[in-house]
Amino acid sequence: MSLATVLKPVLVSSLVLGLGLSPISAFAKPSKAPAPVLAAGAVAAPDAFGAAAAKQVLDKGGNAVDAAVATAFALAVTYPSAGNLGGGGFMTVWMDGKPYFLDYRERAPAKASRDMYLDAKGDVVEGLSVVGPLATATPGTVRGMAMAHKRFGKLSWKQVLAPAIALARDGFLVSERLQQSRDESAPDYTGKTNFGTYYAPMTKGKVFRQPQLAATLQRIADQGDKGFYEGKTADLIVAQMGRGPVKGVITKTDLASYKAVWREPIRASWNGFDIITAPPPSSGGIALTQLLTMKSDLAPAFEGVAHNSPQYIHLIAEIEKRVYADRAEYLGDPDFVKVPVAALIDPAYLARRAGEVKALTPSVLASVQPGIEKPQTTHFSIVDRWGNAVANTYTLNGSYGSGVVVEGGGFLLNDEMDDFSVKPGVPNIYGVVGGAANAIAPFKTPLSSMTPTVVLKDGKVAMVVGTPGGSRIFTWVFQVMINAYDFKMPLKDAVSVQRFHHQLLPENLIMAETFAPLSEPVVKALEARGYRVDNTGWSGDIEAIQIMDGQPIAASDPRGWGVSITVP
Repeated sequence: MSLATVLKPVLVSSLVLGLGLSPISAFAKPSKAPAPVLAAGAVAAPDAFGAAAAKQVLDKGGNAVDAAVATAFALAVTYPSAGNLGGGGFMTVWMDGKPYFLDYRERAPAKASRDMYLDAKGDVVEGLSVVGPLATATPGTVRGMAMAHKRFGKLSWKQVLAPAIALARDGFLVSERLQQSRDESAPDYTGKTNFGTYYAPMTKGKVFRQPQLAATLQRIADQGDKGFYEGKTADLIVAQMGRGPVKGVITKTDLASYKAVWREPIRASWNGFDIITAPPPSSGGIALTQLLTMKSDLAPAFEGVAHNSPQYIHLIAEIEKRVYADRAEYLGDPDFVKVPVAALIDPAYLARRAGEVKALTPSVLASVQPGIEKPQTTHFSIVDRWGNAVANTYTLNGSYGSGVVVEGGGFLLNDEMDDFSVKPGVPNIYGVVGGAANAIAPFKTPLSSMTPTVVLKDGKVAMVVGTPGGSRIFTWVFQVMINAYDFKMPLKDAVSVQRFHHQLLPENLIMAETFAPLSEPVVKALEARGYRVDNTGWSGDIEAIQIMDGQPIAASDPRGWGVSITVP
């Protein structure tokens, strides 16, 4: 039975359950591989279609990178709020016993400028960096996937693209939650972009077909990444820049010259584990290292403190204040500014910062300064039977990005330019402020909080974890790791239990969640200390895999509609 038949709408119900997946004749037999070291492979993905694409590839002898590429392209079809061709992201890879990190983040176009979103008075023009083609940076996803596959893939490029092409061409059944996501975002783009026209047919219980997107994916399958960055697809992107009341600035030269970058990952030791995580231009790896290290330094203060009690939340918020102060001051694109990575994760420095934490009451905001001397995204985690792992986080930035669909191409464009400091001291859509290190400049990469992370124990994968969530990403990854390793929770509980967040500004605000809100006694106790509590937030969509005695255990966040599958 062919892949197209497997994914035909009449069988989508079995695909959603991760069951009944038939052999795929298009796949070649896998070449002789090293003996497996795990009882199974596993995937934790944000929807059933992405998980099924990974399972099919792993079933046919593909490795973790093959499965990651297949998942990324499938999500571009079935998870349009964040899965993407027109965005970018980061991939942390553990392959054959070595760590790698791929930066395929979007880049500012050549015509971008520091003040491009300011009016004549120097004030920020509301919405200009968020909606419409001017909000879009040069996409990186397709080139990043191609580079990862070229370096590590076992199956052919066409094979790993096949699931996504079939889903776009033949369609998939729209879930109630997907339609709800579309409905919640649509008002932001009404009368401003072509979002409503393209996604109007995406209705729960009906098959949604995307022939334009299928044709784009087929060009990529046939021509490689040049099928996106050159030729017809590039022409369509540039043509879209000229539509609408405010024009975009991406050119064919921007597209053709885009390069993804292999960077050295952040490596840190923590409580007997080795952490492999995201370096700049992500703030996530540095921040995660700071959070984990400072909590360990404050072990006596945490002794006997109950999980998510008022005292626990206060101590974590005190640590987070200092992490966000450093983020705002020092972090940016390392190709443009000197990021003091070693100083920011130096154990002596972090011990000093931990010593600044006030035991019972919030630190005065003015006293929390940078310390050294002078929200839509999605994540999936994959391990293969040979012990290789991929943690991949990629994004359009806001939910559905800029709301601009490339006409004739069928894919959304990002609004990643808002992740720059549009104006120093002015918060972005996630409420985070930045400084000169993250100012807009041509070809510069905006700062990110994405934190795709691989945790090792004795040189072998122990956990693969990440989440969407804008500025909150690394605090949630941190909490899941603490839940699993400090509080010894089973992975399912570590992922599902209540989370919270603090990010320096707004001052003394604890952001909690509707999924598992803080109880009234906890809220009152925090308010008595001087905090404000907002119990209306969202706390991510963690997709994690933990290895226990050679067996992968996968968990998808109940806050989302992800699916976790083990692949014997």
